[in-house]
Amino acid sequence: MTQYGFFFDSTRCTGCRTCEMACKDYKDLSATIAFRKVYDYEGGAWSDAGDGTFTSDAFAYHVSLGCQHCAMPACMAKCPQGAIEKDTKTGLVHINQEKCTGVGACVTSCPYNVPVLDDAKKAQKCDGCADRVAEGKSPICVEACPLRALEFGDIEELRAAYGDDAEIAPLPAADETKPNLVITAPAGAKPVGDSAGEIMNELEIM
Repeated sequence: MTQYGFFFDSTRCTGCRTCEMACKDYKDLSATIAFRKVYDYEGGAWSDAGDGTFTSDAFAYHVSLGCQHCAMPACMAKCPQGAIEKDTKTGLVHINQEKCTGVGACVTSCPYNVPVLDDAKKAQKCDGCADRVAEGKSPICVEACPLRALEFGDIEELRAAYGDDAEIAPLPAADETKPNLVITAPAGAKPVGDSAGEIMNELEIM
C-alpha cells in the first residue's frame, strides 16, 4: 500500500486562505464547514532593557491543516459504527456516509479538529480529494496554493525530501495519531505544548 500524505511549508504560507477557499468551492461546502483550515498562531511581548530601549520576541505564523490521514486515526478508533475507513491502496481516511449515524465521536476525538457534523447530522471531513488522486491529480488545496506551500504524495518520499518533522504549535504531539504529515517550520516557530502564543482566529476555525 502507498500511504499518501501532505507536506506543508510554513515558511511560504502567508495565511491567504486560498487552499481553504478552493476546497470549499470544489467540495461545495456551506459557509459554516471547512475541510481545510488555516490557523494563525501569534504571541510575544516587549522587554524593557532599562536604558530607554525595548526589544520584542513577537512571532506570528500560519498552519494550514486538512485531514492528516493518520497511521493511527483517533476518529476511526472511536467511531462506534465503524463508519470511518482507511483505503487499503492509498491510506486516505474517508467516512462511509451509509454507516454514519452522526454520533460525533470522530469530532470530539480528533486532536486536529478535522471532522465536523453537517446540518443533516452526518460527519464530514477532508478525504484527500480521493477522486482527484485516483485520476493522478493532486488535491485541490495543493493545486490552488499560490505560494506552493503544500505538496501531496507518497509520505515516505515526502519525508525523504523534507524530513520527518510533523510537530509545531498549536498542533498536538505526533505520537498521538502518527499523522502522515511533514512540516517545515518558520523561524520563531514554537514547539508542541507551547503556552507563549495563542490561536488568534479561534472563532474562525472551530
